[in-house]
Amino acid sequence: MANLLIEDRGAVRTLTMNRPEKRNALDNALTEALLASLRAADADEAVNAIVLTGAGPAFCAGADLSEFKALTGDNPALVERRAQLTTRLHESFARLSKPVLTAINGAAMGGGAGLALAGDLALMAESAQLGYPEVKHGIVAAIVMPNLVRQVDRKAAFELVATGRAIGAARALALGMVNRVVPDGELMAAALALAGELAAVSRPAMATTKALFYQVTETPFGDALAHAREANKRMRAFRK
Repeated sequence: MANLLIEDRGAVRTLTMNRPEKRNALDNALTEALLASLRAADADEAVNAIVLTGAGPAFCAGADLSEFKALTGDNPALVERRAQLTTRLHESFARLSKPVLTAINGAAMGGGAGLALAGDLALMAESAQLGYPEVKHGIVAAIVMPNLVRQVDRKAAFELVATGRAIGAARALALGMVNRVVPDGELMAAALALAGELAAVSRPAMATTKALFYQVTETPFGDALAHAREANKRMRAFRK
């Protein structure tokens, strides 16, 4: 059975992590499939928006512990490969030209919480939870931390990574981690509807909006204005 399901509905492509027996834990194979499929969707002229979700009751449980056991100081090559692969996946979201919406259908823990927040927009089921439990296992929420601290108040972000406690959907919404909380049975319909709105936007306008958004949120104000000025000039060519 494929570890990642791909379905197109009009101009919206849905990617569903499909390891429900493992709570969609991220092994190397699923991580590579996600990275390749996100890039393929971005390159596909028929796709204007992407939805990422999980099969079964969980969104993503984080790293697959069966592979994680081998990631020790005795296997530096494996540790480096895993770190590089995870980094490439997380940095890819902001580099895509098309918007990605995460539909958080259930528990999103560790690397799964990182994926949930990596999308440009996030919808969360009422019963779902988010958490960074790494510290409870004597490790660090490392690669997912840069994205977290850019989206959440510093004190709240530190509490999440330092205590490892999970939070519910209402708290995630209050912290600005997600855009909307939706009844469990309505999550995918709401996600596809919002993705459809994004897909209907002019492609050059959406691509430039997204690129500029990440430029201005990651650079000093003066540099951000310079990026904005260039985008302002480019957008004049969008309309014929």
